[in-house]
Amino acid sequence: MTGARLGGLLWFLLGSAIFVLLGVAWERHSALSMVDFKSVYYGARCLLEGSDPYQEGELLRVYQAEGGDRPTDPAVHRLVVTLYVNLPTGFLLIAPFAALPWGPAHVLWMFVTAASFLLAAYLMWNLAARDAPVISGALICLFLFGSELLLEVGNTAGIAVSLCVIAVWCFVKERFVPAGVLCFALSLAVKPHDAGLVWLYFLLAGGFYRKRALQTLALTAVLCLLAILWVSHVAPHWPAELQTNLQAISAHGGLNDPGPDTIVPRSHGSSVVSMQTVFSVFWDEPHFYNIAAYLLCGPFLLIWALSTFRNRFSQERAWLALASIAALSMLPIYHRQHDTRLLLLTFPAFAMLWAKGGASKWMALLFTGLGVLLTGDTPLQLLAILANHIGASTESFSGKVLTIVLGRPAPLIMLVMGIFYLWAYLRRTSAPAGRLVGRHGARSW
Repeated sequence: MTGARLGGLLWFLLGSAIFVLLGVAWERHSALSMVDFKSVYYGARCLLEGSDPYQEGELLRVYQAEGGDRPTDPAVHRLVVTLYVNLPTGFLLIAPFAALPWGPAHVLWMFVTAASFLLAAYLMWNLAARDAPVISGALICLFLFGSELLLEVGNTAGIAVSLCVIAVWCFVKERFVPAGVLCFALSLAVKPHDAGLVWLYFLLAGGFYRKRALQTLALTAVLCLLAILWVSHVAPHWPAELQTNLQAISAHGGLNDPGPDTIVPRSHGSSVVSMQTVFSVFWDEPHFYNIAAYLLCGPFLLIWALSTFRNRFSQERAWLALASIAALSMLPIYHRQHDTRLLLLTFPAFAMLWAKGGASKWMALLFTGLGVLLTGDTPLQLLAILANHIGASTESFSGKVLTIVLGRPAPLIMLVMGIFYLWAYLRRTSAPAGRLVGRHGARSW
């Protein structure tokens, strides 16, 4: 191991230690301790007992009977736990944990989350280390430092995103492919809005990768069918009940409202990070901010898809495409802070651009570094507190801009990152690929 690679590895290990220590410490003392895991855990417990988790009264009964409802919990806590809005397919991942009592179940969940997330981070650093071991290690260290919320609240994105990143590594490297198919299928089943556009890349890439994408889709369909049959047997009216719950939680002022009147303070972390949060500052009307987000992001997604479909696969192009879609996929539809951990996929592309030098090297460092900082849990919470302290009025244009910059920087920087890596991707698609690599004729620069 070279000195540079050892230095990068030490950065990664430091970030791993900080991630685990901060996550465990905050989980023990935070008012929002494991609140997201409680939602899926008690929902699965409710289902295992033969009750309908999509009925708030049934879920509340199980939650209270098992001692989960504590007087000291914030008022929003019970709402998060008892208004079940997750897809039935998530029960396949949650059920083994829900079969255990709360104590060992939440400890095991934290362990699996930490282990899978750190494995995903290591795989990305290991790829990036071929070109830029030290600076990639330092950036991933900061990225891990800003990810403690995964352990604090226990959101399923911690595992789903990690499985997606691991699957991408398996597909691009053409190693442990069956494991990659299983990881991808589980990720799609649990968090399709996180893994969906990443999976689409492999479908559009063609050849060997399309075959793996279709295998993933087939396995996902089987898993989803099993989950839906199980849930439908216990809760035959779950589609309508889920729709009702989603409407309640997304209503004006609700938990998932991207507008400024949401019941969840942005300083608590776990805030919505889609572009709707930016446009809602100008006009807090869903018909406006949803259409505005689609119109802004749609052309970039279309250009990305057409370029992927029309050009031959190479590993460099693959990582640039995945870096772009990891950022852009967060913007047009509902995503929360946890989901931004998909930005792990940007580090191999960053390292390649860094190694090539030139202006793109410093642009990659600027945008990726800002992306790491401005999507991190602690920086976002500190900026939200600062925005509340300043109390900028949204009546004036300057006040709106200040509110967005301080209170909603994540979607802005992800938009910039997505466009930058898309630009780099399009530049590479206009040039011929170099040497052949892999068993299936994939090309690499």
